[in-house]
Amino acid sequence: MAVYGIDLGTTYSCIAGIDRIGRAEMHRNSEGSDTTPSVVFFETPDNVVVGQPAKDSAVVQPDLVISRIKRDMGQEVTRTLHGRPYTPEEISAFVLRKLAADTQVATGETVTDVVVTVPAYFGAAERDATRKAGRIAGLNVIDIISEPIAAAITYGVLNPDEDRHILVYDLGGGTFDTTVITLRGGDIEVVCTDGDHDLGGADWDDHLVEHLAACFRREHPDAGDPLESNATEQDLRKIAEDLKKTLSTRLRHTVRVMHEGRVTTVELGREEFEALTRNLLERTVAITRRTLETARAKGVLSFDHLVLVGGSSRMPAVAETLSKEFGLTPRLQDPDLAVAKGAALYAFEETYRRLANSGERAKAEAMALEAGLSAVQRRAIEGRTIKTVASRAFGIVTTNRRTREDYVAHLVHANDPLPASVTEDFATLDDDQTGVTVRVMEQAGSAESKELGDNDQIGEGDLRIPPGKPAGFPIEVTFALDTSGLLHVTAREHERGERLDLDIQIGGMSEEEVVSSRDSLARVRVD
Repeated sequence: MAVYGIDLGTTYSCIAGIDRIGRAEMHRNSEGSDTTPSVVFFETPDNVVVGQPAKDSAVVQPDLVISRIKRDMGQEVTRTLHGRPYTPEEISAFVLRKLAADTQVATGETVTDVVVTVPAYFGAAERDATRKAGRIAGLNVIDIISEPIAAAITYGVLNPDEDRHILVYDLGGGTFDTTVITLRGGDIEVVCTDGDHDLGGADWDDHLVEHLAACFRREHPDAGDPLESNATEQDLRKIAEDLKKTLSTRLRHTVRVMHEGRVTTVELGREEFEALTRNLLERTVAITRRTLETARAKGVLSFDHLVLVGGSSRMPAVAETLSKEFGLTPRLQDPDLAVAKGAALYAFEETYRRLANSGERAKAEAMALEAGLSAVQRRAIEGRTIKTVASRAFGIVTTNRRTREDYVAHLVHANDPLPASVTEDFATLDDDQTGVTVRVMEQAGSAESKELGDNDQIGEGDLRIPPGKPAGFPIEVTFALDTSGLLHVTAREHERGERLDLDIQIGGMSEEEVVSSRDSLARVRVD
């Protein structure tokens, strides 16, 4: 049974599988690269192009190209192309289809069962949207796991008998998070996590784009602003990304900015680049420091390794700053591919465990035999546990009975161990109340807050109340958050042994819309 791990990234995505001797291996795309730009070009209503060709098309047809869609996951927003609105789930599904199709061509095997990774700081809505994107792409999403866990699997399986504490610093193209992980006897336990899903390497690119545009404006004050031209802006973005990568290996580099027939030559040194983007790096340091404080409160006082994950962590300033700030020697281990490889290993192990524990031992043994696993390795896989935590706090809107002011009552808190199931009692405010609206909220900022403005609403539903009930009629609310970070909410009232259940739909697309979208987009060609 072939299973795969997919790193669905903001700027680049990739897919890995398991080879004949049980190792994770990357599957290259049709262009011969391990990574595929997460860019979609809607060439026609019936044909979309994904990857580097789509990225190249952004310069000439920017209005038909979508990138960085991962930052919109879990939000009820659409992008309209050729007169049809597309959700973030649907656009992400095209990227997933490209990865699956290219892998099928390379291996001859149909890609069906996958594990997809998400940033550790992704909330319930984003995780649910990612799962739905996989389903729209025609994939069976075995699980959704956090990127640092996937990286830890890649890292941890090297020496499963060594117990150690690891700080994972994950700076991807569009998201950032830090996670403290304990490896003990081959088991993986997430101690705490923190992050910002609106911070990543793309923001370094944005700073460079602004700098290049400013240099052009200074030299050609009578010309138009290059950022007011979609074509020039897309060209600047490509120049900026290449410049950022070049300055990771060279101390200085020169580029040319062209707009309206004018040319400006810009020379930039690594120190200047680091000064331009210092505020971004300082944001990651502040989050890392906050994560370490949370870890200390949980009893983790020292670290054996600092592992850098995500392509943007290749910037020399990252390792230098972290070493100076925290006294740890960073380890840059396959930052672009470690997450996909870990997801593939997890997919294999999870499938093996499920088969072994569900009475399908023969299938499990066939998987192990094909991967060349020894009896010791099989026992280790069957016994391995992975424990994680909630990335954010979750609660409902309730009202102070005395002041009648609304506030958020959190049932699950950030860094609570998962799975979590919490039940609390609430009550109606008025006599003869016929119903209540249950508004499910998720922590939006870096700290838990009761203020409505510091939380995002991710679900809503109405619960009917039997007639004639006095104020204070009890309502029971249960939050169940699973190990994938997906939330299930139930609200009940108990009257003479009867109860009403309310399931909150998390995410922008309903199950019916997912099925309809999968069938509709299956007719669209993906190149």
